[in-house]
Amino acid sequence: MVRCPSMVGSSGDVSMRVLAFEDSYEIEKILVEGGIDLSNFEFLQFWNTMDCFERIENFQPDLLLLDHYIPPVKGLEVLRGLLGLVAAEQIQRPKWILGISSSSAANEAMLSAGADGAIGKFQLPNHEVWKL
Repeated sequence: MVRCPSMVGSSGDVSMRVLAFEDSYEIEKILVEGGIDLSNFEFLQFWNTMDCFERIENFQPDLLLLDHYIPPVKGLEVLRGLLGLVAAEQIQRPKWILGISSSSAANEAMLSAGADGAIGKFQLPNHEVWKL
């Protein structure tokens, strides 16, 4: 787990809560190197999907980033399970859910399953969600 409480602005305001499930790369580092100012963001990354629904419920992200090939439960299955829990009114849906895979086929599968968007993880700083 990577938790960055320093990503909260000096006034204590948080413009977006970001939760990432990614097992190979530090998403915060990719974003910062890509020019994204995270000073008003609260960012949390987990390197596996164990207890993923509990983690989502506890953090209540505005933006959920899901790697497709993360263990032990692939991001696609996390997405499907999450959307099922949302439909059953057992968990609140994040405002945005993005698939982040280097595989375009994996990203297409995430979109087909109900993600709001999908992008290669190294292109993530270019996504429009950071401008909202």
